[in-house]
Amino acid sequence: MTERSLRVLCFHGYHGSASILRSQMAGLVSAMPSNIDFLYVDAPSLARGDFGWWHEGFSGWERTLAWAEELFANQPRFDGVFGFSQGAALVGLLAAANESETYRTSEEGWFDFAALVGGFKSGSPQHADLFERKLAIPSVHVMGQSDGIVPSRDSRVLAAAFKDPLIIEHRGGHIVPGIEAVGHRVAQFFIDHSVPEASTGTA
Repeated sequence: MTERSLRVLCFHGYHGSASILRSQMAGLVSAMPSNIDFLYVDAPSLARGDFGWWHEGFSGWERTLAWAEELFANQPRFDGVFGFSQGAALVGLLAAANESETYRTSEEGWFDFAALVGGFKSGSPQHADLFERKLAIPSVHVMGQSDGIVPSRDSRVLAAAFKDPLIIEHRGGHIVPGIEAVGHRVAQFFIDHSVPEASTGTA
């Protein structure tokens, strides 16, 4: 029997776009099995000639959250989410919302695992309730030892918001590393934490 495809929704960084992230992730994706499908999306602000998921003070966060809720409601369910830089910070917030009775719209939630590259945790008071408890969702956190934009210590603060984070460090900077060893570990994480598709066979 062939393995089912895994669906992963991908969020770009500040001043990024879906096409830019696709290029940034090319090396990482090339090290992964072909049965992992990545969907790259633009921040809703890009349609108005703006950029980013929010601006200083998290201005625009509510718009992005409403957009994400609509996306999850109207798309086939995703196995996981992937974010780079500000997109990784967004993934952290969505992972928290995914476990919040205030936001989640179904018992199964929006997704089963989260991958965060070069991410940071929101310290805004408006998000304090989302991080009151450690997040149970499986997460993998990739960080660069030479990252001068989001230092690895900030990525570790985000990782600490999760109960059992997998941390992968590389020697590079603020990038999505194309190192084969990293790609293989991330791919294995995806496979290990995806929920098997229900069997349709007969007894």
